[in-house]
Amino acid sequence: MSAEQGGSQKAAFDPKLSRDQEYRDGSTGRAVRPRDAATLILVRNDGASPQVLMGQRHANHKFMPNKFVFPGGRVDPSDSRVRPVEDLRGDVTQLLMDRMRGTPSANRARALAMAAIRETFEETGLAVGRVIDAPQRSKQKDWNEYFALGVSPALGALDFVARAITPPYRTRRFDTRFFIADAAHIHGDPSEVKGSGELQGLHWITTKDAQGLDLPNITRTILAEIETRLSLTSAAQRARPVPFIHFRKDQPIRDMLSL
Repeated sequence: MSAEQGGSQKAAFDPKLSRDQEYRDGSTGRAVRPRDAATLILVRNDGASPQVLMGQRHANHKFMPNKFVFPGGRVDPSDSRVRPVEDLRGDVTQLLMDRMRGTPSANRARALAMAAIRETFEETGLAVGRVIDAPQRSKQKDWNEYFALGVSPALGALDFVARAITPPYRTRRFDTRFFIADAAHIHGDPSEVKGSGELQGLHWITTKDAQGLDLPNITRTILAEIETRLSLTSAAQRARPVPFIHFRKDQPIRDMLSL
């Protein structure tokens, strides 16, 4: 049925009108329920200045088209079933469970970290993990391809550095947890970046240069947080509270999560 035949039918997504179609009519209906998602910020420390891995979202994407972002995406049911060779540290698990929607659990916290590793592998071809003797298997395609490399997720290498929920006036909403890991935990050469094509122009870039890219507001905020963290000692980084950015009546709120 065409738009003319069905006046109430929702219009098809048009990249040229994406900015308008990303926003809902706040005068009617309830806000879209945010979906759990995770992002992994990989940091290279083998140069003069730390570099992070970023790519540009395709113009046809319905969520933040053309924007430069870190690898990441929605949590998949398989992320809670796959078992890592090394679990999250206890302090990271506790922070992830703090103010978790629904019933907080260590398994849900683990699934968020697993999603960050799986999505990063899918979008960049980089496997963050540890070599194991007996390869694991999964019915999920991306996990199976990851395991074929002979590695398994070592979640102890991940730190939880930020959480952000998409504003209620957006048509697509995510409750995203941002993780960070040293590129030294990548199995293979970190320069050999490939992936699904979901992110274009993947490259390593300093946080200072990244600020000059076309970034979503939240990514710019997270970059500033990363710059601050990287200037601290390892102990100070782990002790640093985690910013939690969410909205109340369309107004941004910045809380801090801490143990």
